[in-house]
Amino acid sequence: MPLHLLKLCVGAESIADLEGWIVERLAEGTRLGAIAEQKHTTRMVPTRAPELLDGGSLFWVIKGQIAARQVLQDIRPFTDDAGIGRCHLVLLPRVIPVDPRPCRPFQGWRYLKHDAAPPDLDRIGHDVLEMPEPLRRELRSLGLI
Repeated sequence: MPLHLLKLCVGAESIADLEGWIVERLAEGTRLGAIAEQKHTTRMVPTRAPELLDGGSLFWVIKGQIAARQVLQDIRPFTDDAGIGRCHLVLLPRVIPVDPRPCRPFQGWRYLKHDAAPPDLDRIGHDVLEMPEPLRRELRSLGLI
């Protein structure tokens, strides 16, 4: 059973913001001649990498709700120019909306067990997936979806 990571998407107002950032960073990497892959840098290196890479995802918290996920492809520890150990989380650039759940702020990332992870939104119904994200948030807050 895979293990997942949970992380705040600081500064994002919506899933569309996250998707826009991904497109921008991939384009910038291509312009600079880098390998076209999405990497998210974090300070701590997950100790449970084999479980995470066995089908795990990085779940993003946007505006106080677990809102989306991206599949983890690789975990690459490295040391930066200042001698500080860091980690690249290599992600598939496809953002998958999930059934939103409230989540309080925290620092860094947290492990998220598979049975505690919210299901993908398309499993709930395509009509819900077609709704604009603010409307989904409002209906969710009212307990209507």
